[in-house]
Amino acid sequence: MEKIVVLDGYTNNPGDLDWSVIRQFGELTVYDRTAPEEIVERSKDASILLINKVIIDAEIMDSLPNLKYIGLLSTGTNAVELDHAATKNICVTNIPGYGTNAVAQQVLAFMFHFSAKINIHDNAVHAGKWEQSPDFCFTIGTIHELAGATLGIIGLGAIGQQIAAVANVIGMKIVASHQSSMNRLDLPYDVEWLPVDDVIKRADYLTLNCPLTPDTENMVNEQRLNSMKTSAILINTGRGQLIDENALANALNNDVIAGAGLDVLCTEPPSAENPLLKAKNCVITPHIAWASLEARKRLLDIAAENVAGYVNGATVNKVN
Repeated sequence: MEKIVVLDGYTNNPGDLDWSVIRQFGELTVYDRTAPEEIVERSKDASILLINKVIIDAEIMDSLPNLKYIGLLSTGTNAVELDHAATKNICVTNIPGYGTNAVAQQVLAFMFHFSAKINIHDNAVHAGKWEQSPDFCFTIGTIHELAGATLGIIGLGAIGQQIAAVANVIGMKIVASHQSSMNRLDLPYDVEWLPVDDVIKRADYLTLNCPLTPDTENMVNEQRLNSMKTSAILINTGRGQLIDENALANALNNDVIAGAGLDVLCTEPPSAENPLLKAKNCVITPHIAWASLEARKRLLDIAAENVAGYVNGATVNKVN
């Protein structure tokens, strides 16, 4: 019987899902969280490890002679030294495509937050300001329609395409830049393909949905922020390192752009000194765009399919 250990299961399943889809394949032990110094002791008997953010490096793999399979409970693969796993004949799989709807929804939520200003008006009503209003309604700031606005998308993969599809229905104009060949993207809506710099300049709402690579790290820097519309909103649900955080904080505090909606930061959890925590018009959520119940259930189901494939000799979603 396989011995299966989940080292950091809480974020994927804080108690509202059932681990039985994994338990069917062997003796299962689930830890909510595992500190680096606890990894080897907790994993020493495991043939199958399931992890999200716990780092499994070469030294740890060398200390686990029974380990044959690492299942990432995420799409990203940077938690495992893939080359070393391959040399030890340890199979590594990931979870693609589970969070497309959830992340696209979060991007739209940020856009509605800044355009409709629902929270500002709700707070005002509950503070008694509507009761005191001389008119039947009142507005705080300016409310905007998304229809007719230009949505800039950096990275038109599965998530970017889902965002674009919804934005198209709303009536937004879509400009985009994508690393793959534009000719291979047959899309059922109009997209104006532009270089990255032009997308950034044109966008009323700019969403980052590209992977973190040496080419995209700090792609939103002081120069590019200065090129944006002063009314523009920047949204990042990709990776925190896509943005120069100090440059963004300065841009927000000096009204270079109008606002930012961020679900990711360079360091997570952030330190209290992160300049974005006190920046003007900066809305931050704690890396939850992926975390809808439905997305987490899909993730667990795909993880079970990955384990089943490995156990049955027909591995799927292998990344090494």
